Amino acid sequence: MMASRGQRILLVVAMLPILAIILLPYLLMLSGALKSPEEIVAREYTVVPRDPQPQNFVEVFRAMPLARFFLNSTIIAVGAMLLVLTCAIPAGYALGRLRFPGRRAVLFTILMTQMFSPIVLIIALFSQFTAYGLLEGWKCFIALILADAACRLAFSIWLLTGYFSTVPREVEEAALIDGCTRPQALRRVLLPICKPGVVTTMIFAFITAWNEFVFALTFVPSDEFRPLTVAIPSFIGQYGADWHLLMAAALLATLPVVAMFLLVEKHLVRGLGAGAIK
Repeated sequence: MMASRGQRILLVVAMLPILAIILLPYLLMLSGALKSPEEIVAREYTVVPRDPQPQNFVEVFRAMPLARFFLNSTIIAVGAMLLVLTCAIPAGYALGRLRFPGRRAVLFTILMTQMFSPIVLIIALFSQFTAYGLLEGWKCFIALILADAACRLAFSIWLLTGYFSTVPREVEEAALIDGCTRPQALRRVLLPICKPGVVTTMIFAFITAWNEFVFALTFVPSDEFRPLTVAIPSFIGQYGADWHLLMAAALLATLPVVAMFLLVEKHLVRGLGAGAIK
């Protein structure tokens, strides 16, 4: 039943406070990024800068090699996302579509791994990565991709298992009767139907790897290979902080995530519609 105009207006009014709470940190970050060093530490706080300083967004690239750190974060996040999808899609398909002894045990074992904080694994991972020489130079990217992907894989498998298990079995059986193998049926039939789940998994893996801090702080051997999450706090020194540059860098660091969501948002909506029709 379609909602009336009054109900839609009430819904929008009810969502405005939630939207304001979500956007407030970003508005304050934008405000700080446009202030001068003197105004940002002034006793009298102002939300709207008296004298906006848009050149702060240029100065932040002069203060540190921010473009290099953007590239480092992109390599790590994209690599972790691709590794998660490569492992989670076949695992989710097998657990969602196939029936075999021990299936429930496997699912609950995967779920149990989510109960442990990644922090407790740092010492063991550091020891293993050091033994294999993965903390030397650019190889630290491999270590970070493996660590980030491993920590996101359990949730991704559970998410895709749920999506694959909702597809009617007759759809896959029809593809198999037409001559498709199981991998072909997965690629040509199931993945288009489960596109919302795949896109959601992709966004989850990318954002969590992009925002990861503890592994990057521990495994990166030199400043040259630091991602953004480790590089941005360097604006805070022992005797002071360049808050205006820190705010500008933090705001710029959110842009790739927003751009990625806008890029896949149409595919997500289209996939939801296609899944509903099928």
